[in-house]
Amino acid sequence: MFRGKITKMDVQYNNPVKYNLIIGEDSICLNDLLHQHITFRWSGKVICHCGKLLPKFYRQNFCYQCYWNHPAASQSIFKPELCTADLGIEERDLEWEKKFQIAPHYVYLANSSGLKVGITRKNQKITRWIDQGARQAILFAEVPNRRLSGLIELELKQLISDKTNWRKMLSASPPLLNLVAEKEKYVEYISSEFQQFIVSDNEVLEIEYPVLNYPNKVNSVSLPKSSVIEGKLSGVKGQYLIFDNNNVFNVRSHDGYIVDVSF
Repeated sequence: MFRGKITKMDVQYNNPVKYNLIIGEDSICLNDLLHQHITFRWSGKVICHCGKLLPKFYRQNFCYQCYWNHPAASQSIFKPELCTADLGIEERDLEWEKKFQIAPHYVYLANSSGLKVGITRKNQKITRWIDQGARQAILFAEVPNRRLSGLIELELKQLISDKTNWRKMLSASPPLLNLVAEKEKYVEYISSEFQQFIVSDNEVLEIEYPVLNYPNKVNSVSLPKSSVIEGKLSGVKGQYLIFDNNNVFNVRSHDGYIVDVSF
């Protein structure tokens, strides 16, 4: 049995993707546990990244103080076009925001539950695509900071969704798309000031996931609603565990929960 804080699963691009479940200081290879019974028991406690132990989070895995004061919970995290660090304007903590925002970013197109647009830091591109359960992905633009990636994404969002339909993503592997053709189609809609950032690389990355069987009907389960979650592991995709009883468990959304895990 393992006991500790849940954090986002570690992923390694492979065929299929290799997943490691992180519980406290322990790393458990989930690919080796397909078909095995897994039990999560919540201790009734969560821990904020600031180190505060709580019976529950205030909002979005933050305590009250962090939600209203930490830069990781600021508005620009959810709306990158509102980032201002590259302009020298502070939102909550300029030094933190400079480190987070002023770095090369990609705008990309992906096929998770259909065509979508998204952004990611340059050094996180494959990790980001895997975390979203993308079957395919292609680079669209490369920019020097997060704000510019958000502005380009904002233009594409008028034409393409920026959301993944997680139920659809967990129900099946989507049909392959011609992402090169899709990219070429949408380049013309980008403003002239951003055309310089369009990347010429048209390589399409395809991703396979360790899924034995998809659920017949997706049923999301969470620890606040049920202190014990269990079932035979039939797959892992995105940041979700898929069980043989049609239940799916979003590991990332439980970041900070203190649990016991047994196999």
